[in-house]
Amino acid sequence: MFDHLPKSALATLPTPLEAAAAMPGSAARLWVKRDDLTGLGGGGNKARKLDFLCGDALARGAKALVTVGAAQSNHCRMTAAAGARLGLEVHLVVSGDAPSGDDPLTGNQLLSRLFGAQIHYTGAHHSHWGELEIAREALTASLVELGLAPYSIPIGGSTPVGALGYAAAFVELSLQCEAARCAPRAVVVTSSSGGTHAGLLAGRAAMIAAGHLDAASAPDIVAVGVAKGVVLDVVDVADLANRTLAHWGVGGAVAAADVEIDGRWMGDDYAVPTDAGDEAIRWGAIHNGLLTDRTYSGKGLSGLLGHAAAGRWGDGDDVVFVHTGGWPALFAADGAPDVTRPT
Repeated sequence: MFDHLPKSALATLPTPLEAAAAMPGSAARLWVKRDDLTGLGGGGNKARKLDFLCGDALARGAKALVTVGAAQSNHCRMTAAAGARLGLEVHLVVSGDAPSGDDPLTGNQLLSRLFGAQIHYTGAHHSHWGELEIAREALTASLVELGLAPYSIPIGGSTPVGALGYAAAFVELSLQCEAARCAPRAVVVTSSSGGTHAGLLAGRAAMIAAGHLDAASAPDIVAVGVAKGVVLDVVDVADLANRTLAHWGVGGAVAAADVEIDGRWMGDDYAVPTDAGDEAIRWGAIHNGLLTDRTYSGKGLSGLLGHAAAGRWGDGDDVVFVHTGGWPALFAADGAPDVTRPT
């Protein structure tokens, strides 16, 4: 279904679909789609997006990749790894200030530098995405003047090209569920820039339009929003999903009513830890051996556990959590919850 589109084969696919431990307060069955195991640069959901983004970059003759994110951005770390694999120069525009000479790099920044990326610090707050995007555009323009032929990627790789990665992931997941005799009532995913969510919606819409999936039994796509912008942008997610379908060249449509974003688990702001998120991180680790982080996947898992405890899914229902990765952030300053508390 995707052979007509340029890809760079960066991700290790398919990722496993695993049965997980019983959820507290719920008789529903939890499955975990292990997209933390996509291989590239420590794994995570961005590898699927970068498969298509870097395929497009190479097709356009790019000599460098430019992208942007928060100081501990998983997307930046994996873009750095993609550049290392493909022999492309990588420039990362990030929030915050450069560490002083005595402060070691940690977490995703350490790995990004290890992969050879050049990190450009903006001094911007990690939730000021508009300011960060302006800095990305300015850097891209300067690299064009230097003749580097940069391929510039917005925050999270959330473009129609990038979202194709999760349209393909939905198809992959559907085949795995059929083989495992799992009929998910819902697929739950963490969302910040909206591209992973939009891709899943596009994949579901395409399979319904092609007759491979019955609309009445298709799973809900539930996004746990961890950034204020995506929580407010239901229409934008639907628009991105439809532009992804158009770029893909298949039938199907996504309406605003198809978009479910639950922002109750974000807490005070993006990248600000929550008690529920920390509890979910500990639960996932102790009961399933999963590594989730305080900004993304831990908050997403807390939302899923919250819905389950509230009775959204009943005895015998299957629910899939798309584990988007993020473990390197556990090793950044204040990146891990208190491990002395029981779970």
